[in-house]
Amino acid sequence: MPQKPYILVLYYSRYGATAQMAQHICRGVEEVEGIEACLRTVPAVSTTCEAVADTIPDSGAPYVTMDELKNCAGLILGSPTRFGNMAAALKYFLDGTSALWLSGDLAGKPAGVFSSTASLHGGQETTLMSMMLPLLHHGMIMVGIPYTEVDLVTTETGGTPYGPTHVSGLENKNPVSQSEKNLCKALGKRVAEIAMKLK
Repeated sequence: MPQKPYILVLYYSRYGATAQMAQHICRGVEEVEGIEACLRTVPAVSTTCEAVADTIPDSGAPYVTMDELKNCAGLILGSPTRFGNMAAALKYFLDGTSALWLSGDLAGKPAGVFSSTASLHGGQETTLMSMMLPLLHHGMIMVGIPYTEVDLVTTETGGTPYGPTHVSGLENKNPVSQSEKNLCKALGKRVAEIAMKLK
């Protein structure tokens, strides 16, 4: 667990695009003095009953712990879209956070969301909204991207005021565009700045 106050950048990624976005968000967090990024993921949901995954993933970020979520100064949540909704793996994790809801440990902390879809109109905004709902129930303060970010107005790929998005293409081959990278960094920096002001 980080020593300084940290923004937890928590994501699920199947083909790697959401993981790439998470890394750019971390870069934005790290631009803010006095706070750092903590990059974490969640395990996939198994289709086999009672299957147990290794506690350490084969590659990428480590799996998140409840303590890392509890102690974060802010949270940025990311998921690919699944029929206009967050992925089951992320929802499964969030469904297990009732103890933090009861204790109010996340209340008053800033939060943001990001997503990746295969097509431009493949449910980007509804996926972002689906991730916002449990965070609002936790009492978190939702942070979006203001239109003062020029890339939000000029992007021809992903990007919304609700959070950064990426258009991966049907075969997940589209690289994260420069506009998408800029918006990811902007959200990370903004959530970190707000967390420092609320601290």
